[in-house]
Amino acid sequence: MTTGAALLERLGDLAGTVRGRLTPDAPMDAITWFRAGGAADLLFQPADEEDLSAFLKGLPLDVPVTVVGIGSNLLVREGGIRGVVVRLSAKGFGSVEAIGANRLRAGAATPDKRVAAAALEAGLGGFHFYHGIPGAIGGALRMNAGANGVETRERVVSVRALDRQGNAHEFSNADMGYAYRHSSAAPDLIFVGAEFEGYPEDREAVKAAMDAVQTHRETVQPIREKTGGSTFKNPEGTSAWKEVDKAGCRGLMIGGAQMSPMHCNFMINTGSATGYDLEFLGETVRARVLENSGIRLEWEIKRIGDFKPGREVQPYLGQLL
Repeated sequence: MTTGAALLERLGDLAGTVRGRLTPDAPMDAITWFRAGGAADLLFQPADEEDLSAFLKGLPLDVPVTVVGIGSNLLVREGGIRGVVVRLSAKGFGSVEAIGANRLRAGAATPDKRVAAAALEAGLGGFHFYHGIPGAIGGALRMNAGANGVETRERVVSVRALDRQGNAHEFSNADMGYAYRHSSAAPDLIFVGAEFEGYPEDREAVKAAMDAVQTHRETVQPIREKTGGSTFKNPEGTSAWKEVDKAGCRGLMIGGAQMSPMHCNFMINTGSATGYDLEFLGETVRARVLENSGIRLEWEIKRIGDFKPGREVQPYLGQLL
């Protein structure tokens, strides 16, 4: 019996009461934009918030829970993910609507681009940056996603989340503890939706701002490749891509993984890269940047799961000290 099948059997009656989908031994390479990575023991796609809450309340507390979004900023290691992976469904968590003057409500599985489109329809400014972020609102809330000089924290009014026990919580903007590509929200929280506030703006101006974002992406980013977006956070006072470039890592390849020649802070799967190749390349780049400029690049891409035995990747930074 596989690990996933054993976990599903352990859930007993709980597995039969959920309305969402439970998939044992789910291949994560089908979800991540890198198209690489091992399997999740059990993938749960809840039908809606009530379904997710009931599942969490009944799930034994010793079973780990990992949340993933649409897989755009995610690297899954070859050994796979233990426990349950929760992926919110578009049907249950993917809606966005105007809820009054200058405000939008969006589910956590709503693509960022769809929120930008809803803001355009409502004549709201301040959301154009979401048009250029290839992710969903849940990830944007967790990491304070931003682009083109605007960040999620500038638009958030309140956030709704479930904790590991399935209890609902509401958080204000201040409660989220936002900083650059960071929130201080507890790691076990599962964001299910949020309210945002923009400002009235002429639709033509909103459309022009969105078009500018799209043009910039198509011009400087490898958006048609298998990529996870920006690999490293920008260090204070400089840009990650500049430091990667100065360290001679533009176009650098390990296995099927490559730092994009077009934008060298984008890591791409050229067709055959494994999770090991991708993480090994990233740590190699971090080591070379540290050696070249003394800057410790921090991963922006979220790396999860277990290493495959014999295929562990050590942080190269420690080896240089």
